[in-house]
Amino acid sequence: MSKKVIIVGSGIAGISASIRLAKAGFTVDVYEANSYPGGKLSVLKLGHYRFDAGPSLFTMPQFVNELYELNQLDPNEFFEYFTCNTTCHYFFEDGTFLPLSSNRETLLDTVKSVLKIDTAPLERHLAKSAYIYNKTHKVFLERSLHKFSAYLSKDILSTIAAIPNLGLFTTMHASNEKNLNHPKLVQLFDRYATYNGSNPYQAPGILNIIPHLEFGIGTYFPKKGMNDITQSLVRLAEKIGVNFHYNSPVQEIIEDGKVISGIRVNDSFIPSDLVFCNADVKPAYKFLLKNTKANKKTLAQEPSSSAMIFYWGIKKSFDNLDLHNIFFSEDYKNEFATIFDNQDVCDDPTVYVHISSKYVTDDAPKNCENWFVMVNVPSNSGQDWEELRKRIRKNIILKLNRLLNIDLENLIEEEDFLDPIRIEQRTSSYAGALYGASSNDRNAAFFRHPNFSKVKGLYFVGGSVHPGGGIPLCLLSAKIASEIAIQDFN
Repeated sequence: MSKKVIIVGSGIAGISASIRLAKAGFTVDVYEANSYPGGKLSVLKLGHYRFDAGPSLFTMPQFVNELYELNQLDPNEFFEYFTCNTTCHYFFEDGTFLPLSSNRETLLDTVKSVLKIDTAPLERHLAKSAYIYNKTHKVFLERSLHKFSAYLSKDILSTIAAIPNLGLFTTMHASNEKNLNHPKLVQLFDRYATYNGSNPYQAPGILNIIPHLEFGIGTYFPKKGMNDITQSLVRLAEKIGVNFHYNSPVQEIIEDGKVISGIRVNDSFIPSDLVFCNADVKPAYKFLLKNTKANKKTLAQEPSSSAMIFYWGIKKSFDNLDLHNIFFSEDYKNEFATIFDNQDVCDDPTVYVHISSKYVTDDAPKNCENWFVMVNVPSNSGQDWEELRKRIRKNIILKLNRLLNIDLENLIEEEDFLDPIRIEQRTSSYAGALYGASSNDRNAAFFRHPNFSKVKGLYFVGGSVHPGGGIPLCLLSAKIASEIAIQDFN
């Protein structure tokens, strides 16, 4: 008889772990509190409009493909995506427009033409980003930092030798300001800290690894929208025997402080040999684990930023404006100082707009568009989010009207929103933090919760544990935890 695994939560990491464990011969059941899978990577429908509710950027698709290849299947037959020629369109208050291409030569030509600067410093900065990635990804992203064996690999020697050049002893902003020769480029590269909910004025320069994911590896978009990552992997999991149980919130992970025995759902005990927890670690220890306490440093970590997101069905198509993935930038230092001091959000926010209907025709009615509009905000610590939401909405509309010369209010025919409160309610993310803990400390990677536990048979996956938040890292957390569990079992 095969060993049984229960996975608590069907976020992208939980789904990925279910596939790996089923392939390894385990009987796998996934219990999800919501009526749908995916966690943050889910879908929202408003009238005739469809929105990807969560992440809108797809990088490192090889980690999705790997799950199909693991089962001897061609990923292209089950999950289709294409390369984005432009990674992001940047609009600035002074009228500057920077459409940054994933093609290096086009990117450099655009920057030279628009900003009228020598692009050699930018070339060196992108090369440094690639260097950081090549020297660290196998150590910091693709294996556990909490296993002694990780420090015996040959990769660790290369990483250690590179430490003086990784930016560990400076901040992301200081590195950008030193190495880039235009303030708009500094603003632009500072914003990559938000990709894991951190502050470029505090986070170490090693986070300049992130731009390489866009400009070195590339950005992509699924042909059926971001939610197809979730749906295609659920279909794969079910194809190989994984059982999903929706509307089934886990009440407790049953353990005695030493060994796992199962879970409690609907006041019924369900035995299991292994349990994978895809819930945020802070609420997991507070509500699900009765006999085991987390490391105090883990629970004390600063939460990552959250988001205020508006979903707008726009009864017009702006074919003359390419608004797919745009940033409206103003004073980043003011914005981040405000956000990460946990005060009010800026009255002149940096606004992120994603329009998937530019790519997915079924996402909006003909001649209309679906707008995913986001502003970075702090995690919840008791702010008046109702008042903040009204204020942010007003200022976003004023800003978009001013920059695009439109009357946006009269074009919105469908609307919904997410704020830190709703994000926590729907995904159990502590305080609505999108990425678990921030990476504002150079030692943050080591303080993240490991993918295993001192309780035998208990493992952790998802954005709140190693190696961090975002689709690629969640997929890697599932890979790391599954490999450890399979090795432990063997």
